[in-house]
Amino acid sequence: MQLESFIARRLLRTRKSGTSTGVVRLAVVSVAVGLAVMIVAVSVVVGFKQQIRDKVIGFVAHIQVEPLSSNFSYEETPFVPDDKLMTSLKAHPEIQAVQPVAVKPGLVKTQEQIQGVALKGVDENYDWTYLQQYLTDGVTPDFSDSTQMNKVLVSAELARRLQLKTGDVLRMWFVSGDPPTARGRRFEISGIYQTGLAEFDERYVFCNIGHIRRLNSWAEGTTGSLEISLYDINSLSKVADELYYSLPAELTVNTARERFPHIFDWLDLQDMNVVIIIILMVLVSGITIISTLLILILERTATIGMLKAMGAANALVQRVFLALSTRILLRGMLWGNLLAIVLIQLQLHFGLFTLPEESYYLTHVPVFFSLWHIALINAGTLMLWLLSLLIPTRIITRISPARSIRFA
Repeated sequence: MQLESFIARRLLRTRKSGTSTGVVRLAVVSVAVGLAVMIVAVSVVVGFKQQIRDKVIGFVAHIQVEPLSSNFSYEETPFVPDDKLMTSLKAHPEIQAVQPVAVKPGLVKTQEQIQGVALKGVDENYDWTYLQQYLTDGVTPDFSDSTQMNKVLVSAELARRLQLKTGDVLRMWFVSGDPPTARGRRFEISGIYQTGLAEFDERYVFCNIGHIRRLNSWAEGTTGSLEISLYDINSLSKVADELYYSLPAELTVNTARERFPHIFDWLDLQDMNVVIIIILMVLVSGITIISTLLILILERTATIGMLKAMGAANALVQRVFLALSTRILLRGMLWGNLLAIVLIQLQLHFGLFTLPEESYYLTHVPVFFSLWHIALINAGTLMLWLLSLLIPTRIITRISPARSIRFA
């Protein structure tokens, strides 16, 4: 055992007064709370960003391929994806699925209500996995079954506004043709979903893409856009760039972030909140541990003088008090990690803390548990706190053995 570690352990066990004992306990609590807050804050922000991002991508996919003349309105420019294009997209190693979709604006009318919506047409191969986890009633339509071609999936918000339920008839009206004429369609509600994203829940009704083609007088195989899902979201920018330069000149690529920049920019702002929290917690806990070390040094002035009188160098005495402070830090960090992990696990399994869904798109505070994040936070904060302790240990070099022992 190193000499400084042995002395530090003995000093920690033989504190003479209640003053230093209380200060040490306060330092341990401060470090524990500060570290726990940092870990929980990072966990909440990462979880929040992931869940909102997954919700947006679940609706519009990672990448959309559409005609160059298209804009972000609901009146789409149609195109026919040829076999060569579809084969090349499906053969891409980063692409998980390619799905044709089309959107048509319309009005839903009941006896008492009228509501503008966007009718989103999908084919029989559409992946319903995302929406199935948010179903509140009924089932998703199966368009491979010819008897379900008039089934639609609506949101809970639209169902509430229009006072509809699963199995009810949904009448929609559209304006199409040249000259423009009003055309009606009769659907039956097969299921109701609720994602919490008002941006989509208030607008989208899912139907078979054949209805969109007939309303717009499109030929079979025509689509408004292709939704491309990736295996790994981290490859989004790379794949989007590759597709942009490889697609025919009349087609272009848009990512989910480009279609909904306001949502992703809002998520990016959350990173600043975490940075501010971490800085504040490091400063508060750092100041507390520095103050604790100063009190311990002043209280042990006679001991410092005795060590110096016995031939101990300033560097050795400094390492003694650094070792003493490190023990306090590690004790606080141990309790901080335990507290943070318990809180995260409780929230993951029981959802103790809730959120207003209309403001945050989520009903419960999201958390993401990652041992890698916890390890990085521990390593970074420990390094910063240890560096800050080098400042008060400089006082040891100014303590005179003769004077400190005489007035002890």
